[in-house]
Amino acid sequence: MCGMTANTSLPLDLLACPRTGEQLRADPQGLTNQGGQVVFPLLDGVPALFAEPVATLGEWRDRLELLLVQLGQHAQRLAEANDAPDLGALGRARVERLHAATVDHRERLTSLLAPLALPQRTRATETHLALRTRLPPDASLVGYYANIHRDWVWGEAENAASLDLLKRVATGEPLGRTLVIGAGAGRLAWDVHQGLAPEITLALDFNPMLMLLLARLVRGETLDLYEFPLAPRCHDDQALLRSLAAPHPTRPGFHAIMGDALRPPCAAGAFDTVITPWVIDILPEDPRLQMARINSLLAPGGQWLNFGSLNFNFADPRLAFSLEETLELVEQQGFAPPTLTEAELPYMCSPASRHGRREQVVAFGARKRDEVAAPPRHKALPDWLVTGRGAVPALPAFRQQAVASRIHVFMLELIDGRRSLKDMAGILEQQRLMTQTEAEDSLRNFLIRLYQDSQQGRSY
Repeated sequence: MCGMTANTSLPLDLLACPRTGEQLRADPQGLTNQGGQVVFPLLDGVPALFAEPVATLGEWRDRLELLLVQLGQHAQRLAEANDAPDLGALGRARVERLHAATVDHRERLTSLLAPLALPQRTRATETHLALRTRLPPDASLVGYYANIHRDWVWGEAENAASLDLLKRVATGEPLGRTLVIGAGAGRLAWDVHQGLAPEITLALDFNPMLMLLLARLVRGETLDLYEFPLAPRCHDDQALLRSLAAPHPTRPGFHAIMGDALRPPCAAGAFDTVITPWVIDILPEDPRLQMARINSLLAPGGQWLNFGSLNFNFADPRLAFSLEETLELVEQQGFAPPTLTEAELPYMCSPASRHGRREQVVAFGARKRDEVAAPPRHKALPDWLVTGRGAVPALPAFRQQAVASRIHVFMLELIDGRRSLKDMAGILEQQRLMTQTEAEDSLRNFLIRLYQDSQQGRSY
């Protein structure tokens, strides 16, 4: 099942090929660029506008297959735990509840993500490498799964406060053609569309689960999915089947789009408003390049609305910008001085969980004042990885990892089911890697991590 569904309402004048920047046109298999070199499929009506759609969707499909395997394994562990003779009545009821929910959850995710069941990719990996558009290694289909329940079930206080914060930094003029980059599960984009009445809203995110879910909700469907609270308040909160639905019928002009925020499939200068919620500080790119890209997407006089924690956690200290530096950079990238507001908001406070927090959130709005040079297309990989011809650089991190890996492999090879920790430490001392005392401490910490990882439960 390819999930191909015609969507004749897509605003093609706002979209562009993420490879070439050309305008897109309709194609029997979805959308294509003007040269017809690449076809962008529609998955249940949602366009997959990745620079290399076959390879990217193939990666997502691989991650879906892994997720389903992991869920199956988790269900098996729960079934085995249920047979344990030392499990009390309450424990048995809890495990049985979780087992039934996990099995059902797996089936519901399989159904939701059925449009991902595309033909096996062929010869696309090389193109994918050449375009330097690999998915982040830690990107997970369910990495933001809890957000869907916050957005569409119990998060009204947070959702309303987030929308109010954006209203306070907006110019007050009509939002016009609006792009939300990193829309996630889509509630903020939907609230903006419903409450601030833009002409068109494009909700862009690279996670197919979130976009397929959003597309169905804005069509008026109700979806039942499980919430697995991080810290359940009581027995009945271990697994809750929640009904997700948009509170009201969606105004015309709202579209869910799959695409990469670092290569947005959008026409230059096409938008009156660009909104970036909780995204510019988590993307693996120099924020100055992001700001220049946002500038290039806006029409003259358009507005940029940013919202989130604004915590740039880069390894390079030069890019770990403070709030004051960020506001200065906004002006340097062609925007008028930003309007700023801050507030403390509830964050992920599920009524079924003991976990939840308050977040100090920053929002700013800035009008595009000047054109700036558009940044080069984002490249996720260096030439020596793409072409395979250049020398692999002996980066300090590589050298450090090589030494650590050799030691880790040696320690793992010492595990034979007979040696004690002290026996293993003695061998490390004989190899002159460290003293007996140092070796015991290092081995103990290493084995603790291995053991705890093996015992770690998973949240789905």
